[in-house]
Amino acid sequence: MATATARTAPRLLFDAPAPARPGGILAAARAAESRGMDRLVVSETAHNPFVQLARAADATRSIELATGVAIAFARTPMTLAYEAWGVHEASGGRAVVGLGSQVKPHVVRRFGMPWDRPAARMAEYLHAVRAIWDSWQTGERLVFRGDFYTHTLMTPAFTPGRIEAGAPRLLLAGVGPRMAATAGAVADGFIAHPFSSVEHLTRQLLPGVLAARAKAEAERAPWTDRPFEVVGNVLAATGRTEEELAAARIVVRERIAFYASTPAYRSVLELHGWGELHEQLHRMSLRGRWQEMGELIDDEVFRTFAVSGTPEEAAREIHRRYAGVVTRLSVSPATDDADPADALEVLAAVRALDRKE
Repeated sequence: MATATARTAPRLLFDAPAPARPGGILAAARAAESRGMDRLVVSETAHNPFVQLARAADATRSIELATGVAIAFARTPMTLAYEAWGVHEASGGRAVVGLGSQVKPHVVRRFGMPWDRPAARMAEYLHAVRAIWDSWQTGERLVFRGDFYTHTLMTPAFTPGRIEAGAPRLLLAGVGPRMAATAGAVADGFIAHPFSSVEHLTRQLLPGVLAARAKAEAERAPWTDRPFEVVGNVLAATGRTEEELAAARIVVRERIAFYASTPAYRSVLELHGWGELHEQLHRMSLRGRWQEMGELIDDEVFRTFAVSGTPEEAAREIHRRYAGVVTRLSVSPATDDADPADALEVLAAVRALDRKE
């Protein structure tokens, strides 16, 4: 069966994950840059990623600094615009903004923010952020009125001023086809979720992403002068000994079970004929049986959503699956406490393989 693939550069680019916790960000940033990674990525869980990236800016010189992802709907477009602009300015133009919607319960019940028509809201969100940034870059009056957001006030005292490097890139994550297509239509790139098999990515997501991007290019949308990115995120259980591998596989199985229990991600399992597994895991999650859930992830499910082995073995499998499908690769840590050095080893091994071809 023919599948859609990303428009790849001659070589893959590599995004190193960094711990969201403040204690490890500086060492992780220096290590990623010294190992030749192209981008440092901080996700948003229990800490603000923009704060960590601002600190990383002072510890690095050339590596790009990205959120992967920041929760868009937890912020207004203006709030996001200021946070990202601050990192971009502090780093000399190295910020990249990866955004995600999160799921409805977190947006409504944790952040206390509205949730309706998420794909349409997200498209407008990106347009609003770009309008704000354009006002700062050009000095022109800010006039943005949409269905969800209105921004019409920007006085000189609250204008950060232009940045020579231009505005940051805006990437968008998605699990379902509608949000993925939104990324193709209005973003500078698409970020695949770690709970996204290669089959799900190539059959259900990338065709819509690339069709929407082609339409935006045909219409000469102003943001399409930048190359479009497709970022693959891979769950990897690695170790040098059988004991390390066994422990890593348990953690990754539990992460897969967590994703698989989430109703918003059910369609990924259904593609593979595992809809009943979602129902079982969801019922267990409502009872807080998190550790037991990992035991339901058998070897077939595990191999579909993750790779395992030594760093070199994991790298070979990642390269086999993703080369020619994505433009960038990242190894997604299974927990916030995971050592970023493990992901760096895998990514460095994938890079070595990619450079041989």
